[in-house]
Amino acid sequence: MKRNLVTGGSGFLGSHLSKRLLERGEEVICIDNFFTGTKKNIEPLINHPYFELIRHDVTEPIKIEVDKIWHLACPASPIHYQFNPIKTTKTSFLGTYNMLGLAKRVGAKFLLASTSEVYGDPEEHPQTESYKGSVNTTGIRSCYDEGKRIAETLCSDYKRVNGVDTRIMRIFNTYGPNMRFDDGRVVSNFIIQALKNDKITLYGDGEQTRSFCYVDDLIEGMILLMESNYQMPMNIGNPKEFSIKELAYLVRDLINPNLEFEYKDLPQDDPKQRKPSIVLAKKVLNWEPKIVLKEGLIKTIKWFKSNL
Repeated sequence: MKRNLVTGGSGFLGSHLSKRLLERGEEVICIDNFFTGTKKNIEPLINHPYFELIRHDVTEPIKIEVDKIWHLACPASPIHYQFNPIKTTKTSFLGTYNMLGLAKRVGAKFLLASTSEVYGDPEEHPQTESYKGSVNTTGIRSCYDEGKRIAETLCSDYKRVNGVDTRIMRIFNTYGPNMRFDDGRVVSNFIIQALKNDKITLYGDGEQTRSFCYVDDLIEGMILLMESNYQMPMNIGNPKEFSIKELAYLVRDLINPNLEFEYKDLPQDDPKQRKPSIVLAKKVLNWEPKIVLKEGLIKTIKWFKSNL
């Protein structure tokens, strides 16, 4: 039986990954300090005979015997990673350093949950894995953007110097059940505002674009990447591009077509466009997302309604 360590296992992505691994008959050890994760996400897993929860901060080393390490621990929404930016940077660097050290010691396969934010405000569209990015090293988002870039560097060097079997997954915008209500991400923001009959907030003119991947599709891509032999960075996301305004209209129509929009200034360093090239994922993993935005939003809205 494969033994998996999922850091950040009670978070949005970590809880879905843990559930999927248990369904595959594998053992899961979840570690989390619950800064952004919540025990509610893993309540259905607590009594599973192959699931174990350890309260632990990845900035501190841990000794444990595992076959695979899925390193997801890090605040991922602007509100949370900007709340304590130094802690965010420490989590990205020290957390990745500690988990790679563990992988080296026990000979575990290692997957880093990186991010499309390593591309910054991109000058290339769509973004391919070979694009080096356009990142502000001193802005309010830098703690996360640069943190993930150094995490990728650590993975690459541990692979080159120590032979650690690493994977680097660049995750694009993902949504679905188990998102935090207060995470500040655009999908959850719009859904919560609409369910409360508030005005839907748009920043700038709302024409900036994003691509939205439903969580089930993303977790499938994550597992396929870990099982592959590919060790260079890989984009996993939905290449279908929408403006933020289009998303707002879609959420409004699904919940309350009578809601109004409210416009505010665009935050600093907010990317104007974001769309993954998934040519590599299709070629290497035979993966592409299956769930279209409207279908995923209906599932996500249903979950938010039942948990609001």
